[in-house]
Amino acid sequence: MNHSMVAIAAALVAVFLLEPRSASAQEGSGQAVSTVLAERQAIANTHEFVGRIEAPAKVDIRAQVKGILEDVHFKDGTDTDVGTPLYRIDQALFQAAVEQAQGELERAQAALTLATLQRQRAEELLARNSGTVVARDQAVAVEDQSKAAVTAAQANLDTAKINLGYTDIQAPIKGRLGRTNVTKGNLVGPDTGVLVSLVSQDPMYVTFPVSQRDYLSAQKSGLSGDLKSVEMRVKFSDGTDYDQVGRINFVDVSVDRTTDTVILRGDMPNPKGLLIDGQLVRVALQSGTPQQQIVVPQAALIADQQGPYVFVVENGKAAIRRITLAGESGANTVVASGLEGGEQVIVEGTQSLRPGTPVRATPYTSSVSGG
Repeated sequence: MNHSMVAIAAALVAVFLLEPRSASAQEGSGQAVSTVLAERQAIANTHEFVGRIEAPAKVDIRAQVKGILEDVHFKDGTDTDVGTPLYRIDQALFQAAVEQAQGELERAQAALTLATLQRQRAEELLARNSGTVVARDQAVAVEDQSKAAVTAAQANLDTAKINLGYTDIQAPIKGRLGRTNVTKGNLVGPDTGVLVSLVSQDPMYVTFPVSQRDYLSAQKSGLSGDLKSVEMRVKFSDGTDYDQVGRINFVDVSVDRTTDTVILRGDMPNPKGLLIDGQLVRVALQSGTPQQQIVVPQAALIADQQGPYVFVVENGKAAIRRITLAGESGANTVVASGLEGGEQVIVEGTQSLRPGTPVRATPYTSSVSGG
């Protein structure tokens, strides 16, 4: 009897333990995947091109007089304002030239004063019939020569002062300095070449070529008319978006016959100095009223010979949805057709999926970036 009771108790315990494990197994069945909802977002009409950043003003600083470089007033790569001292050339010889020219001017002015007095006396004598016309004419000629000498001496003095001013080399524009090509103690002059380059920083130009085909397509889709209404955004080579918005300010007047492209240019704010002259970027032009369109993460896209598709969760199983793409919006892809919105799109765990495979969905951890 005791043996029978023990057997019955053991059977009841086995049933009690097996039932929850069986339920747990059912709950954990299916391949683990991460999903996001296919959602509708306001997407603007966008056209993308490849462009370069250009500084509106770029100056190559050169020495305009010859002399020993006495000092370098800046550090490589620093920002500077108009009139900021950059270099100083030894001024001794140029200061001496100014003083010499000043002396020559004073001597010429003294000679002019004497010539004027002599001319006046010759005229007075001629008026009293005590002088001759020849003497008067000679005095007039000497005075004119003295005036010319004063003019030449004044010009020499002005030139000497200008050359002295050239010994202090200052920034002609506001911008950022490059690396100096000369250091203190070197002999510099007009034939030395570029001492340092200076480029403006804010705003910057974004220039990009547009093929005639793309330009006509853009015009048909709403980029014609007032170009100031077109938003211009840029994306860096690593795929990150720049946080400022620019505007188109110039369309070239002719098409390049060798490439069949027209050059467009826009202003882009650069308050933090992130844009660098010569930098290669992606340019996106946006215009028109944003339209509600379905977007999914680019990581969810799969492609085969029939084209792009995504996996969605349908009744606990994986199902294929063939889609048509309509461009990119940040980290997302715009879907023109194939999804209605609200579907659970599988982003992670698609490697071994097949249509009809049972799946266990969890939310995708990465945030979906809107356009």
